[in-house]
Amino acid sequence: MTNNANLYAHFVNRFPTDLDTQLLVTAEGRRVSYGEAHEASGRVANCLLGLGAVSGDRITVQVDKSVENLFLYLGCLRAGLVYHPLNTAYKASELGYFLGNAEPAIVICSSESLSTMESVLPAGGVIALLTLEADGSGTLMQQAKAADSKAEAALCEGTDMAALLYSSGTTGQPKGIMLSHDNLRRNAETLVEAWGFTGSDCLLHMLPIYHVHGLFVGLGCVLMSGASMVWHSGYSDKAAITAMPDCTVMMGVPTYYTRLLGNPDFGPGCCSKMRLFISGSAPLLSETFADFKARSGHTILERYGMTETGMNTSNPLIGERRAGTVGPSLPGVTVRVVDDAGEAVVQGETGNLQVQGPNVFPGYWRMPEKTAEDFTTDGFFNTGDKATIDAEGYVSIVGRSKDMIITGGLNVYPKEIELVIDDMPGIKESAVIGVAHADFGEAVVAVIIAEADAPSADEVIANCKAQLANFKVPKRVELIEALPRNAMGKVQKNLLREQFG
Repeated sequence: MTNNANLYAHFVNRFPTDLDTQLLVTAEGRRVSYGEAHEASGRVANCLLGLGAVSGDRITVQVDKSVENLFLYLGCLRAGLVYHPLNTAYKASELGYFLGNAEPAIVICSSESLSTMESVLPAGGVIALLTLEADGSGTLMQQAKAADSKAEAALCEGTDMAALLYSSGTTGQPKGIMLSHDNLRRNAETLVEAWGFTGSDCLLHMLPIYHVHGLFVGLGCVLMSGASMVWHSGYSDKAAITAMPDCTVMMGVPTYYTRLLGNPDFGPGCCSKMRLFISGSAPLLSETFADFKARSGHTILERYGMTETGMNTSNPLIGERRAGTVGPSLPGVTVRVVDDAGEAVVQGETGNLQVQGPNVFPGYWRMPEKTAEDFTTDGFFNTGDKATIDAEGYVSIVGRSKDMIITGGLNVYPKEIELVIDDMPGIKESAVIGVAHADFGEAVVAVIIAEADAPSADEVIANCKAQLANFKVPKRVELIEALPRNAMGKVQKNLLREQFG
């Protein structure tokens, strides 16, 4: 066991003895060994340090999923740098905030978005702007080729920040979530044990890696167990069905599973070697759970986590996986449900879900007041989710107190969209809600109060497309004369969801 808390040092301790062992194979047939990943990440680490980055500096990354993107993540860990991934859908106005707040030393993007990135770079502090393409080309890897592949994992404390991810706030201001080396290591070790990962497993990896699910859950389980991956840049049900005979585990959002069920070629035959299907990032409908079991013979394992905490609960690998629940708390994690006064509710009653454990982040980047607000005096994090816990400890998420929308496994905060719409001439007020959607789980819908010279629904959507990532753009716009409000004047979005759902 290493005395170095650096997450990469712990990964290396779990690598197969023979570094020629395959780490991944891409959809195009490219094979990458553990040794190749180790050498490439060493070159990237030395390249970034050679450019002038020092331990603790943020490295902002907005690139397509690729093998080289994986090398970049590992290289950042290895150099003691903070990996700061951004969704490739983010537009200039969003990027401007992230760069200004994170204050990265180095920014890496695709050549296509280079001019956009240049236009929003902070006035000072960024020492290099590099490119990385989906095919692995670009200035980053060109420069890394000349660097030494030998690199010791930087000496890190467990509390040192390993990654910085942003989750938009209900006020519209995104919050930087600081995740430490210990947060990521402890959660990965727990999941390897809880889900039975071994070196003989092969994960079907079709998730993005700017998000906790694909980046820390998927990669963490593989690298902490010496397993392998079938690596795809994105998801399609057809590609999943083709790849499945060579895999043992699949992780996905509920949309992946509903699309598999919509494909007549999916059935027991293509998943005969599969031992586990895991779902998360959004609620899995009980209907999907039942249909998938009937169709494939496999029972989906649903779990619950957040950007701030990694995974908190999981249905068991061995034992009953209950539809509509996210299982009991994982080892080392404590969950509780309290009322608005912070008092424990009666078992089975709905309340506010709070969690505590080594997986829980230390706080928000440069937001001590917000950190203090979201943690209790005895160290529990307020998730913002409404939940119940039954007699056997199974947790059911029954709602979200923060009106967050989860569409296709991605979080959308209404306030961010409302600010864009309300700024349009002719819009008196807006309320953004999520309504049930067969494919995405929830669809974004904007309900507006319009004035005489109001823009059309198409114009509202076009304006949102110009300023927001595509997954945040309303699928439709509804016109209303007045928004329903409670006695305190707060918009009753539950009534809007009933009306327009």
